[in-house]
Amino acid sequence: MADGPSLLASLKGLRTAPELSSAEQAQLLEELTQTMATCEWFTVGVMAPSAALAVATLRGLEQRFSWETLQLDPAGEELATIEGPVFLKANQNNGRFLVRRESGLGEGLLITGHNPVDPSTEDTWGPLPLALFANDD
Repeated sequence: MADGPSLLASLKGLRTAPELSSAEQAQLLEELTQTMATCEWFTVGVMAPSAALAVATLRGLEQRFSWETLQLDPAGEELATIEGPVFLKANQNNGRFLVRRESGLGEGLLITGHNPVDPSTEDTWGPLPLALFANDD
């Protein structure tokens, strides 16, 4: 990706997350962290080749931002029974996530910020690379 004033904004409208250099990932994390600070809670969408990778991506995001761990919605399908590409939808407001089989999607992470007090700060960011929040202690 070319250097620009807002790497985060350049992702809008992409079908799949781009590969980024380490410097671009650091810039993206900085922009995302500042932007997310204006929101009260978040919904997350993960388009991944497997349920395991989708959940790992969610867990990395939770860890990075010190979120409470979201729980698998008991109304959804058991993760072990899901094979192939998936879409994970997580909601901080209800504390749950669901994973469903979904082919034909791109690959990446979408984060939507919510702020009932100031809706002008609400937006959806991404698709972000799935590895952006991988544990890299």
